[in-house]
Amino acid sequence: MNLDGTGPRGFGAVLRWSVLDRLQGRRRRPKAKASCPRVAPDLLTLRTPPRPGEGARLTFIGHATYLVQLDNLSLLVDPVFSERIARFIPRRLPPGVPVERLPPIDAALVSHGHYDHLDRPTLERLGVPVYGGLGLARDLAPSGLTCVEMGWGASSRIGDVKVTFVPSQHWSRRGLFDTNRALWGGFVLEGSSATVYHAGDSGYFEGFAEIGRRFAIDAALLPIGAYDPPWFMSSQHMNPEEALRAFADLGARTLFAMHFGTFQLSDEPLDEPPERLLAASARLGRAKGEVRVLAVGETAEVAHTPKEGRARPAGPPRRDPEATRGPGGYT
Repeated sequence: MNLDGTGPRGFGAVLRWSVLDRLQGRRRRPKAKASCPRVAPDLLTLRTPPRPGEGARLTFIGHATYLVQLDNLSLLVDPVFSERIARFIPRRLPPGVPVERLPPIDAALVSHGHYDHLDRPTLERLGVPVYGGLGLARDLAPSGLTCVEMGWGASSRIGDVKVTFVPSQHWSRRGLFDTNRALWGGFVLEGSSATVYHAGDSGYFEGFAEIGRRFAIDAALLPIGAYDPPWFMSSQHMNPEEALRAFADLGARTLFAMHFGTFQLSDEPLDEPPERLLAASARLGRAKGEVRVLAVGETAEVAHTPKEGRARPAGPPRRDPEATRGPGGYT
């Protein structure tokens, strides 16, 4: 269960969204074509990760996939390079770095078992150790991959980087009979001179404030897409305004957007989330550079900033304050 005791929506809600609302004309129809910015990756720079003391390097591969390089390591979070997920959802943008042009990868971090985050063909091709939540090894067993499982709050070491698995507001399933049999969450990567948080998939919840209290986060990689229709998606995915509230709760230095532009998973156009995020950020008066939407293939450098020197401006109002009420803490 999530920290507030909730789980996924039942079959009736899925039927309403996927069939009834479509038949009755209540669903938005995304534009047939929606493009997101893309740049050629700096492959020469990516060959060598930053050394200890040199901060972290983030490269947006697409959707929730980020290449995170720090302290002599190259880590892929939620690596998905396949042309289709779940056999029938096509990729709308090619990966920012082709899988064959990646630097040597030390490990893959998988936030949960949904097909847009856990792509077995990609993991099999990478052939590196996988880190994720409790129960994930069962999903990877057919591939013969090594999996380090972690509960919420547990940590592992990859080289000199400490990786902690933290809660998110989501759920997990790959088949008909394995709902929530594997744990979902996000990752905090603490290096010598930068701390990076990848939230995985998440609705807005009070756990963001707890994560912010526990870690001095320099870069918060937050999902901003797959939010329409709100009645169905809000418990599992944030809209851009909620991502900004999560960013404020975390007290992080910079927000990097993800979970948009690659797979059509919900009813909003693929290019709407980043436009809406930047517009909301401007309305809140966020300083230039605090909220970033990287082009697919683009790289950014981040380094540690003392937490006591950061402002924590208010985020936008919640969509439904009662819907996210919960204990917030975890062990």
